[in-house]
Amino acid sequence: MPLGNSILISADSHYTEPGDIFINRVPSKFKDVVPRMERMEKGDAWVYEGFKEPINFGLNVCAGNEPENMKPWVNFDEIRAGGYDPKARLEEQDRDGISGEVMYPTPRLSVAMYATEDVDLHLSIVRAYNDWQSEFCEHAPNRFCGLVMMPNRGGPKATIEEMERVLGRPGMRGVTMGCYPNGTTTIKPEDDMVWEYLEDKGIPVNIHVALSVGRPGEHKVKLPGWGRFFDVPTRMIEMIFSGVFDRFPNLEIMFAEVDFGWLPYVKEQIDNNYQRLEPTNKFGLKKMPSDYIDRHIHLGYMTDSFGVRNMDLVNPERVLWGSDYPHISADYPFSWRTIQSSTIGLNQKVKDLITYKNAARMYGFDI
Repeated sequence: MPLGNSILISADSHYTEPGDIFINRVPSKFKDVVPRMERMEKGDAWVYEGFKEPINFGLNVCAGNEPENMKPWVNFDEIRAGGYDPKARLEEQDRDGISGEVMYPTPRLSVAMYATEDVDLHLSIVRAYNDWQSEFCEHAPNRFCGLVMMPNRGGPKATIEEMERVLGRPGMRGVTMGCYPNGTTTIKPEDDMVWEYLEDKGIPVNIHVALSVGRPGEHKVKLPGWGRFFDVPTRMIEMIFSGVFDRFPNLEIMFAEVDFGWLPYVKEQIDNNYQRLEPTNKFGLKKMPSDYIDRHIHLGYMTDSFGVRNMDLVNPERVLWGSDYPHISADYPFSWRTIQSSTIGLNQKVKDLITYKNAARMYGFDI
């Protein structure tokens, strides 16, 4: 294990998927239409039939680079190998002092998969992806926690069938969701079948930043990475007021890479408006909205010094640190240095919760 007896688990890390991940794993009828990587004038990018723009990934693979080499376009054969080679990834974990990682897809590639409307094609690429990542995690299931990508086409039975197919493979101990199982960003009654399954299995629902059914394109934003929490309050309110947590009182939701310094304000505002409107609206909740948040909602952060300084205003058992490796927000190979400087004065019990104990409990790391 890295750094002697120290323990650090990243609850939000990523793969860098190789360009042939789908072509080699889908039925032959789909080989010409699945996402594939192509070389362009500016660098390599994913292309996908029906998508207007290529999906470049330079800012998703630049952790540890010099600042001038953190750029939107790169060639795949020039990047660090840990994103696609589990053996190399273990070496990178050790260098960064990381004991284990919860592994997410590259965001815009996964959004493209979630946005695929053709049921058979969607299910084929999701299965291919889950097979690839389970092979990655099998290399060191005590150091990697893979998240089964949940299908959102074909109905809740198809979603459950895919989770059943992959959960239980070495290292595959969670699930991740890009939109609700019904294929939209609005909760519907048919989703209850999936919530019931996950609650019964004791598996948290993981959402990386936001839900979306839009089609991604080239990474053009001027300042990527800020304001990642914008979607979360909407999802929390939707889940609470749809009664999901009353029907499934042990269901847990993890929002990765959204920080948490904003949470006390949002809780205050939700409760305030709830109390003003409950006499006429008769929402029918069993608890105050903030109580549901404290019980069911987990939040992942990378750097949030304001949130850390105000830990007394949040439930420390619901906050998890993540490195975001190998993306631009990662501090590899100096994650410990960042954590130590941002948690000065923090109670050691709370520090242990947010840096590894919460992740170990939620994702079954044997530490």
